[in-house]
Amino acid sequence: MRNPLVPFATIAIIAIIAMVSLSYFGVNQVEQAKNKPATEQLNPEELLAAKGCTGCHGGKLEGGAGPNLTKVGAKLKEEDIKNIIVNGKGAMPAGLANEDEAGVLAKWLAEKK
Repeated sequence: MRNPLVPFATIAIIAIIAMVSLSYFGVNQVEQAKNKPATEQLNPEELLAAKGCTGCHGGKLEGGAGPNLTKVGAKLKEEDIKNIIVNGKGAMPAGLANEDEAGVLAKWLAEKK
């Protein structure tokens, strides 16, 4: 009869190795992020996903529960877009992004015409 602890111990060892490895790489990524200039850290496409914008505006900004943003720059100025991101409008809640993030997103969206 096989020892039932062997598979359990094997899985535990693999999990511990994975946890230590992921922790090491995570710390390394934090150090890399600290060394980047602030403007490089705020990528608009990554912010969209991180802030949950794609849930309403779609993965390609084509719209859904929220409006289509593919040509929002033709309708709104950068400061108006930033104001909406910070303060909300209609069904869009306020405070989804801080001032810096909203500025990066607004500048990027204002270029979409």
